[in-house]
Amino acid sequence: MPAPRPELSLVPRPSKVSPRPGRFVLGQDTAVRALPGAEGAAELLRTLLGPTTGLPLPPSAEGRVVLALDPQLGGLGDEGYGLTVGPQALLLRAARPDGLLRGIQTIRQLLPPEALSGGARDTAWELPCVEISDVPRHPWRGAMLDVARHFQPVSYLHRYVDLMALHKLNVLHLHLTDDQGWRMPVDAYPRLTSVGGHRTQSLSDGVPHGGSYTRAELRGLVRHAAERGVTVVPEIEMPGHVRAALAAYPHLGNHPERQLDVWTRWGVCDTVLGVHEEVFDFCRTVLEEVMDVFPSPYIHIGGEECPTTEWENSPAARERAVAAGLAGPGDLHGWFMGRIGSFLVEHGRRPTGWAESGSELPPEFTVMTWRDPAHARTAARRGHQVVTAHHRATYLDYAQSTDPDEPPAQSGAPVPLHAVHANDPVPIDWEPEEAARVLGTQAQLWTEYVTTPDRIEYLTYPRLCALADRAWSGGRGDWAGFVERLRDHTARLDALGVRYRPLTTRSLATASSGTARPPR
Repeated sequence: MPAPRPELSLVPRPSKVSPRPGRFVLGQDTAVRALPGAEGAAELLRTLLGPTTGLPLPPSAEGRVVLALDPQLGGLGDEGYGLTVGPQALLLRAARPDGLLRGIQTIRQLLPPEALSGGARDTAWELPCVEISDVPRHPWRGAMLDVARHFQPVSYLHRYVDLMALHKLNVLHLHLTDDQGWRMPVDAYPRLTSVGGHRTQSLSDGVPHGGSYTRAELRGLVRHAAERGVTVVPEIEMPGHVRAALAAYPHLGNHPERQLDVWTRWGVCDTVLGVHEEVFDFCRTVLEEVMDVFPSPYIHIGGEECPTTEWENSPAARERAVAAGLAGPGDLHGWFMGRIGSFLVEHGRRPTGWAESGSELPPEFTVMTWRDPAHARTAARRGHQVVTAHHRATYLDYAQSTDPDEPPAQSGAPVPLHAVHANDPVPIDWEPEEAARVLGTQAQLWTEYVTTPDRIEYLTYPRLCALADRAWSGGRGDWAGFVERLRDHTARLDALGVRYRPLTTRSLATASSGTARPPR
């Protein structure tokens, strides 16, 4: 059943909600007045509501739906908004365009769930009268989707972005390359996708798997996401997690005479890039093409789980370490990341990488800490910008419970809904200057055992709702209140056809999430 007061079941929770008496009705004669700078938000409103409600929402200087961009509203920041719904008019205001886009998603949630699906054209399109003032706690609220291990069509990525935007998430971290597949087209290296984009099987299932995107598809995804206030951050793994690239171009490795296949297993592969200059030419060329497609200020280059055995056994790598003044081949990792990071900085981008300890990446990197929450503080104290991604709270490839009917998942203790919502990106005992370096948090979905969109959505929702709630609302961890809002919010997910894990007494329990370490 729809929520009787949808303003009280919004996900994520707004900063301040003040219900008012009355209803505002959208009808065939309802027009939209977009003041200068608000035209993009008005177009998004029509794009999202027109097909599902049948309402034209035409532009008009006399429109009762008013969208206003006012830079003087400095307290709202880049993404905050103010929404006033009265019986005769609706006013949405923000200081920046992204704030209007967040407010549009609130308007969608205030309408009956059928406004999301178009399932009932005879529904009265009413919003409750309300005043909302809403500002996010963290500027980075993301979701990482691994399309390297199991490819997903770009049409599904559009849907994935749409669901993110509904929950006011603003970063899609797209994991495009790994040992098991290369999905990013690179004109200078076509074999990356023609060879690296295909493997003979997954584990021992005997089923070939493959796929890659075109530049046009990725540009279209970037545009679609930007219209909804979502930035697409690409990830190109290096110097480890590169088996697919080495299958395509063996001369980039430490054993150029060796012909590898695209890896068919999971875990950490010990094949890594070499450290000769041709490798850096390759990396720079690839990243130039990546930057041409993705305007994101952040470019992720992986960097984690890079065994150094091949370098230690390679005379050329050992000579390179000596020539670079390093203590040994083990230090080539930081040297490699530093060279690539400097290249990205020279091109006006911010290098981003996974940090296994919080202290191993060069200072110019934005770091994602995943092994231990303490590593985030280590990185912040070193002056890094930090995105927290602790695996025991944000890795959605873990099962949601120990129920025997759960689908195959990453080995390890479950990550239940409560563990996700309980995670605070900035613990209360941090010093202010440490907390200021945390950009936010994101969920991760590695797809070793995730083959289809149905499985993606089962593992993602409602856990991503929980992450969105905390990332937007900050330290106000009201679990009981979130559960009540989520019970009503599922009507919206139902309207959108999301194949989420049903809410049960067990899924809403608050038992410990365990302490298992993450196999990747």
